Amino acid sequence: MSYQVLARKWRPRDFTELVGQDHVQRALVNALDNDRLPHAYLFTGTRGVGKTPIARIFAKSLNCEGGVGSTPCGKCSACEEINEGRFIDLIEVDAASRTKVEDTRELLENVQYAPTRGRYKVYLIDEVHMLSGHSFNALLKTLEEPPPHVKFLLATTDPQKLPVTILSRCLQFNLKSLTVPQIIGQLENILAQEQVRAEEGAIRQLAFAANGSMRDALSLLDQAIAFGGGQLTEAEVRTMLGTIDRDVVYRLLDALAQQDAALLMSEIDQADDFAPDYAALLADIISVLQRVALAQALPDAIDDTYGDREAVAGLAGKLAPEDVQLYYQIGLIGRRDLPLSPEPRGGFEMIMLRMLAFRPVSAERVAAPAARTAPAQAAPAAARPAVKTTALPAGRGGDTPAAATSAGASEWSDIVGALPVRGMTREMALNCAFHGVENDVVQLSLDPAHKHLLSKGRQEQLEAALGDYYQRSITVKLTQDGPLQVETPARKQIREQDERQQQAVQSIETDANIKAIQDAFGGTVNEESIRPRD
Repeated sequence: MSYQVLARKWRPRDFTELVGQDHVQRALVNALDNDRLPHAYLFTGTRGVGKTPIARIFAKSLNCEGGVGSTPCGKCSACEEINEGRFIDLIEVDAASRTKVEDTRELLENVQYAPTRGRYKVYLIDEVHMLSGHSFNALLKTLEEPPPHVKFLLATTDPQKLPVTILSRCLQFNLKSLTVPQIIGQLENILAQEQVRAEEGAIRQLAFAANGSMRDALSLLDQAIAFGGGQLTEAEVRTMLGTIDRDVVYRLLDALAQQDAALLMSEIDQADDFAPDYAALLADIISVLQRVALAQALPDAIDDTYGDREAVAGLAGKLAPEDVQLYYQIGLIGRRDLPLSPEPRGGFEMIMLRMLAFRPVSAERVAAPAARTAPAQAAPAAARPAVKTTALPAGRGGDTPAAATSAGASEWSDIVGALPVRGMTREMALNCAFHGVENDVVQLSLDPAHKHLLSKGRQEQLEAALGDYYQRSITVKLTQDGPLQVETPARKQIREQDERQQQAVQSIETDANIKAIQDAFGGTVNEESIRPRD
């Protein structure tokens, strides 16, 4: 018996075997079981998502010798003939090769005659958008007044090209592209039944490459099994697909986080040994940056579909949020301009160097540039403050929290400025109030407005950095019980900026020269244009 490709062997034979189209399955099952069957259906969606298989299952459901219903037996002569593509009352037409009006008229000439074998005569017209305007007019006449024994099943990848007169006479179903987990699940099921050994990473690579199409996934699986001699390894699948190890993406981004140009160029040089598609590599970098940004905003929203949750969480702690946003934008623009580069590697290098060269200016960087640009230049251990054995007071009498505890706040600002932490871990530290150190326990409380920054991983990073700072094992006790009575470094920066702004406005308003100009010309001062000198 000749070999049957997996895409045909594993084509769905009934509604229970459909993957990822639950909304279509439910509607068709209910229509068949309740005998509410319109005369024309339109299935839309990208290639390989199941349009034609659904139409064939529907034809079996209509003509099964066991009766009309959503569960055709699959064993009667009608079901077997439909499965084998030789049922005389299922007329399949490829509209891409029969676009002329003469072809359509010839096709529809026999519509009026009763079916030969089955209960219904079913016309399955694939890629129906390829029909000419005259062909659509010929089809429209039949769709307006169809015989009761005829059902039309239309399929297309481009419904926008169909006339509204056709669309309005069809019950429409939009089939979705399959998700990576859905494709992975189906591939694992097929591989188990085919008794083919496969590495998890190899299956994931095939699912990504399928780009939402189950048919493409099965075709690639066939190719990978042949390429791997009956088994699938991640390395061989990568070679077959011409893709590059995703770890390269994380190493490139880690070099950016370290602001290390030499390391960045070294990573690109190693990647070049695999002759990568640099446009695809840049697309992977952009994709990872999006996941990093999501991890920084909503850590719990990151799933492990890509098998990279830990790597993404690590980058989220190393990169500042504003850097991630800038890198993403540079990557998008670079991807558009990459084809204009004289050669791909050079263009890719310039994009990565651009990410390295440009840094967004934030309030934190303006206030503490040394902490951002040279975190390694922290004070030596001998010059660092001794570990305190008493906690700082939470406030005094009627003093405002800022006035009463500014010396706690200032000390914590200095400590955070000397710590080699970045990204969301640094943001969390800047939004904590410092209550002192007792028995090697640093006592902090997190501003309730920034509770989303708290995570076990960031707390562990902060503990490790404070341990290096104090030259001993440090535990961080971090609470978030309510309104803070101690000023955080972040609030301190905002307060100091406001104070400098008010001083600048006051100095302008009291300046004799400014007053003279106002009196002479009747002018006014736009306070929003005033900026303090840093």
